[in-house]
Amino acid sequence: MNSTELNAIARLLVAPGKGILAADESTPTITKRFKALDIPCTEETRRAYRETLFTTPGLSEFISGVILYDETIRQKGQDGRSFVDVLRKEEIIPGIKVDKGAKPLAQFTGDKITEGLDGLRERLTEYRNLGARFTKWRAVISIGEHLPTVAALRANAHALGRFAALSQEAGLVPIVEPEILMDGDHTIDQCACTTELALKIVFDELFQQRVGFEQMLLKPNMVLAGKDCRRQPDALEIAEKTLRCLLRTVPSAVPGIVFLSGGQTDVQATENLNAINKIGGAPWQLSFSFGRALQSPALQAWKGSDENIHAAQEALFNRAKFNSLARYGHYFNDLEKETETTGV
Repeated sequence: MNSTELNAIARLLVAPGKGILAADESTPTITKRFKALDIPCTEETRRAYRETLFTTPGLSEFISGVILYDETIRQKGQDGRSFVDVLRKEEIIPGIKVDKGAKPLAQFTGDKITEGLDGLRERLTEYRNLGARFTKWRAVISIGEHLPTVAALRANAHALGRFAALSQEAGLVPIVEPEILMDGDHTIDQCACTTELALKIVFDELFQQRVGFEQMLLKPNMVLAGKDCRRQPDALEIAEKTLRCLLRTVPSAVPGIVFLSGGQTDVQATENLNAINKIGGAPWQLSFSFGRALQSPALQAWKGSDENIHAAQEALFNRAKFNSLARYGHYFNDLEKETETTGV
């Protein structure tokens, strides 16, 4: 696939009013979420849950792509079609998470490095043959006393660069995800400084490894205070500091930025995305690639029962619609109350 085709896919993923559903939870992660609702976590229940999400009527109106997990990209719906074909029929682009998780970085207590580069070229070829058209790799960065170290930022940026270059070589659009975690009591300004430094190092590495900026997407955190910080900023402050950080670090050649929700509630993530888009003036599409912030209401409605499929799909549809509105800066909190009242 040439650079023009990759750029076209990247732009489709951030088409106006649309965003990405992250359904790429590892088995241990989805097990925790199921356990919290007393849902048995088996290959079949995971398959049934994800089929519920992917077959939501009208989802493609707001969702451009879905990030799958290794297990999920190989699974089929009850009608025998692969999930890739289910999504394609709805004109939703299938993607795949390709990293193998974050592990402690040797000699750097508290820092982590994402693994999964070994054998990645071969896995990318397989995933493309299975129908994936984009990829995702997540780096995890913590803020704390003496954290993160520059060595850890550089190590993760190097891995992101290699992942992105290999993805483009394989004809896949890479989504580069350096996530500054919300865990801790750091201030929003500390988050802004760390995010800015991390992104500068990441884009330098991407440039050094000849990654085409026009054929990739960035999946960053919003600039937020830590969960335990005494002063929690409002959506406007978050939006202003997030945009300032991105304008200082992200080349305008990148087609779009798809924010992660990382630790925010579903409503908070939508409010903050809305505030960012209300400011306007950015050179990129400002979209979303949410996991829990899209799925949480649907999972709570589903509860592992076929009887609740319609309610779960309705919940997902509404959250996707709200985030679509937030892409235009047209979301307002009263919509949440209206939905609760009408059940629509």
